[in-house]
Amino acid sequence: MSAGVPVRVALTDDEPLLTAGLAMILSAQEDMEVIWQAADGATALRRAESDPVDVLLLDVQMPGMDGIETTRRLVAAGAQGRVVILTTFDTDGYVLGAIEAGAAGFLLKNTPPADLLAAIRTVHAGDSVISPGPTRRLLTAVRRGTASVHAAAGGVGPVPSLVDGLTEREREVLRLIALGLTNQELCDRLWLSMTTVKTHVSHLLAKTGSRDRVQLVLTAMRAGVVDVEEVLTEDV
Repeated sequence: MSAGVPVRVALTDDEPLLTAGLAMILSAQEDMEVIWQAADGATALRRAESDPVDVLLLDVQMPGMDGIETTRRLVAAGAQGRVVILTTFDTDGYVLGAIEAGAAGFLLKNTPPADLLAAIRTVHAGDSVISPGPTRRLLTAVRRGTASVHAAAGGVGPVPSLVDGLTEREREVLRLIALGLTNQELCDRLWLSMTTVKTHVSHLLAKTGSRDRVQLVLTAMRAGVVDVEEVLTEDV
């Protein structure tokens, strides 16, 4: 992170103690600055328009406009900031829907501070917050709920046409991304250079119309390249 150019962060949650605690943690970092806080989605939309930020931490369950709708409206309005969903998996069965709406990732509300800070920096750098552990926990929560993963992701079953234009190697890379492998792990697994892996990821994003790696995971599940049970149980 360049000195003197802090990441501008906004916090939206209807629990004032949570936002106050997060603000204290973030403000203590030299490379971060909390620009504003909001207690609901409608306020966040207004603030994001008048005072744009780089990263917006957004709760899923809020009174009035929920996090999914807020995310969808922020993306539709062309907000420059990237949204990271804050969630408690015991109650939030809508995170995949929020990611489909345009969120760059998700975090548990009990995420350790160091991991939270790393996630914000990762999202600000243009990547997404997704890893095998949280992905498995998220999918387990959705699987136990009333909606299927495909329904939560915006579909009712496999949609093979989403990946019809991919090469065999690209399908392989897509499958491994869905299982949570990082670019370095892809290099090690497939014996490819980092440049080649980044090229494959770039092609996957373009060919599938995905915004980021989180969207690629959803695409892989919807197209049947990888199924939920594989993501939940695969030891990569």
